[in-house]
Amino acid sequence: MTTDRAAVTSLEEPSPDATRDAIADGIDRGALVTVFGRCTVDYEGRASSRLEAGDRLILCKPDGATLVHTDEGQQPVNWQPPGCEQEVYCDGGDVVLESARSTPEERLLVRFRDVLQVSAFAGSDETELSLSGTEADLRQRILDEPSLLEPEFRPLATERDTSAGAVDIYGEDAAGRAVVVELKRRRVGPDAVSQLRRYVDALAGDLHADVAVRGILVAPSVTDRADRLLSEHGLEFVSLEPTPETGCDD
Repeated sequence: MTTDRAAVTSLEEPSPDATRDAIADGIDRGALVTVFGRCTVDYEGRASSRLEAGDRLILCKPDGATLVHTDEGQQPVNWQPPGCEQEVYCDGGDVVLESARSTPEERLLVRFRDVLQVSAFAGSDETELSLSGTEADLRQRILDEPSLLEPEFRPLATERDTSAGAVDIYGEDAAGRAVVVELKRRRVGPDAVSQLRRYVDALAGDLHADVAVRGILVAPSVTDRADRLLSEHGLEFVSLEPTPETGCDD
């Protein structure tokens, strides 16, 4: 069937010729083309690979990218990047979709034995991804309201260099002790504790020998093992989300 909207075409169990024409038309008019059917997939380029016959979903994007998906996982099992030339033709009773580029020389060839559905969607998406809940958001929360970390905490610098890397936030507590703050936007494990410990040790080496350096890990939560390691190394933890939690009033 073809929908009433000219921007969308969808065919179920089309013939090889109809499949070829629908894919070619979608590519020519800059549409997002999807094809679901039984196919083999061959790749030649930096290496060589072959997928024997199986049911797969193929996406051809207007920017030249081609992706091969199976029914498992979120990543394609094979793909070609944007900028490739896409071509479709019939060979015997099969429909062949080819994606190729010259630099570096790569070629992806999908041969359909049976096609259950082919669709082409012409649309636009001018918006860019807007991220929230990042480590930058978490850092800004503390800089805007240092008491979220602890009363009278005073941030002095961000991305302060040490021999172990850059400290997310460097500051002082109410007693004038140096404080290393390591930020994580999600639940963390032992690796984050080890990272904080390296920063504390490095900063202690940079400062005077008699200066005490505290280490505070800031994240929404930590694993049980991470919590034990914090205690063993004399480090601290503050539970804080990257963005303030919101709720509805009753």
